[in-house]
This record gives sequence, C-alpha cells and structure tokens, in this order.
Amino acid sequence: VLDDPDLKEIDPAVLKQCHAAAATCILEAAKHNADKPTISACLEDCKLDRERIEEFCTEYQVHTNIVFFSIGRSPLHITDVSWGLEYQIKTNQLHKTYQPSYLVSLNVENSDSELHPDVSFSCTMEQLQVLL
Repeated sequence: VLDDPDLKEIDPAVLKQCHAAAATCILEAAKHNADKPTISACLEDCKLDRERIEEFCTEYQVHTNIVFFSIGRSPLHITDVSWGLEYQIKTNQLHKTYQPSYLVSLNVENSDSELHPDVSFSCTMEQLQVLL
C-alpha cells in the first residue's frame, strides 16, 4: 500500500489508522453477520459519501464468503497463553489515558492446517474478564 503512487502524499501514520479502521469495520460486520443496510447505515454515520459506501458494500459482499470460509472448518485449539501488562500514558492523538491494558498471545493449532499461527491482541481489564 505504501508503494501506491496515489497514497504517497498521505502520512503513513494516518494511512495505518485508516487501514486498522477498515479492518475493524469488516471484522465487526462479519462477526455480527451484518447485511448491506446495516453496514450502509453505520458508514453513513461515519460521514462517508454514498459512492464509497456502495463500493465498500459491494466488495464486502463479494469477499466475505471467500475469506471467512477459507479460514478453516474446525475451530482453533488453544495450546498455551502468555500475557503481559502494559500501562499506556499517551496515545498517538496526544490524549492522556493512564489506563492499563493486557497484551495476550494465544498459541493455537488447527487440525485443518499444518501452520500454527499465534493470535495476539491487546485488551482492557474488563475485556479480559469477559474473555475469561
């Protein structure tokens, strides 16, 4: 993406935030099995124009089944967990947060695949309690 000539003038940090926001939107929509009107309403609330919303919804519908069905047929099996405590003082938007978060790494194995990818994420204390 950073090699795309149309994106050369965009700050890499902003581009990274946009990519993370789009990925989060796609994952949340898939997790809730959202339909086109629901996704459109959400993106309209985010002030996207109608043309971009239509393009997003079209691409989402085309690729959702391909991507999520190619993940595998059996659920991942957690073999080990490692975690650490992180204390965040400031964000990249210069907001002071002063809140702890947990960095969790799950070692998993999948019977459909010989690869054993690690699943890593960050969560708050409340989110960790829900996970447990």
